Amino acid sequence: MAQSLIRNVDVLIVPETGECRIDQAQDIHLTDSVITAIAPTTAAPPAGEVIDGTGLLAVPGLINSHTHSPMVMMRGAAEDLSIDDWFNQRIWPMEVNLTPERVRVGARLACAEMLLAGVTTFVDHYFHADQIAQAAIETGIRADLAPTYFSSAGPEAVDAAIATTRDLATLHPRITASLGPHATYTVSDDDLRRTADVARAEGFRIHLHAAETDDQTQASLDKHGATPIEILDRTGVLDAGALIAHGCGIRDTDLPILARYADRTTVATCPKVYLKLAMGNGTSIKQLHSIGIRTGIGTDGAAVHNTLDVWESLRLLALTQKHQQNNAEWMPLSDTLRLATRHSAAAANQAATLGALEPGRQADITLLDLAAPHNQPLHDPRAALVYSVRASDVHTVLVAGQVVVRNRQLTKLDLAEVLADARSLAHTLVDLSRGGAIQHYAP
Repeated sequence: MAQSLIRNVDVLIVPETGECRIDQAQDIHLTDSVITAIAPTTAAPPAGEVIDGTGLLAVPGLINSHTHSPMVMMRGAAEDLSIDDWFNQRIWPMEVNLTPERVRVGARLACAEMLLAGVTTFVDHYFHADQIAQAAIETGIRADLAPTYFSSAGPEAVDAAIATTRDLATLHPRITASLGPHATYTVSDDDLRRTADVARAEGFRIHLHAAETDDQTQASLDKHGATPIEILDRTGVLDAGALIAHGCGIRDTDLPILARYADRTTVATCPKVYLKLAMGNGTSIKQLHSIGIRTGIGTDGAAVHNTLDVWESLRLLALTQKHQQNNAEWMPLSDTLRLATRHSAAAANQAATLGALEPGRQADITLLDLAAPHNQPLHDPRAALVYSVRASDVHTVLVAGQVVVRNRQLTKLDLAEVLADARSLAHTLVDLSRGGAIQHYAP
């Protein structure tokens, strides 16, 4: 067993409830991939590798609760558009150009960006998920991958996506898998029922988009006489267990339904996206929390979010929630940090193993240097984490006890090569000359 130690570091402690705190001058003891102890620094000589944490703050590795990582290849290529035009004039026509190689190159770039920003786990929902898995394995990051499918692609595409989920589930210790129907408006009730049956029989979770906007919810009521949440209920998706992306269109009448499944349902919120696409007030976190639904923080894809920076997302979450509730006391520092850690771990389907620095949990740890002017003077490190920290403050990152970023440099990737590969292929992905689209947005 490999022993290692992060020595003399300040540690963010995130309890299940109540105030977060900073414990100063601590040693974090690791055995292989697991935290075995956190205790005040002593003068005793340590065994194994030692990482000097002096002047740094250790926080649980961030978790990107909902993203489409290869869409970094479309960064900046679909701007200033309505949600309808964003899908129909740009994104879904671009995705005609997807190939395994382009997905893998985009995923490598995404993994590099996330690791350098202190993200140790991402929850992905995209095509060619096997290629995303290979990028994650190569870079050292942790991932939960949901191969995406539409009913319009036919039963063979659904079969293939489910088969890929099964393959991913046994591929690597850092890779977990979920079933990935795209959304209630692009996947039929029959395919949703089949997905729920597979999920229950084989122990998978389901990751999909639902009630993304209030307009989507109203369209569902008009066409089907049911909200998207009611459709998830009647098809068995909620019973099987689901991560719902966005949920901005969840109605008050949906809350009693969701409450019945609070033990197996989470919602991922991506606040920058709702501002950029003018999607309304965003996720109603206060209402979801009132019924016991945990809410993780994500970025969505960089084609709309432009970055995969979870620090940016958690900051915007705190701000937009205060605005939404017209209450400056709502979404305080500790609650925001809890969403970024424990709740996001639940969204990654790993509530017991990630999301906190505690003995017995996985050693997914981000070390921050808060010495830069934008964080100083440091009256309250928790406030810096929510409102001031930048991705550039990330100094060292460990995933499963392995150092994947050291002194702001990737240890498992040649960043110059990753960037060169992405630049060489990006134009082929955003080319609209082929015509057609993988789907039409008309919820």
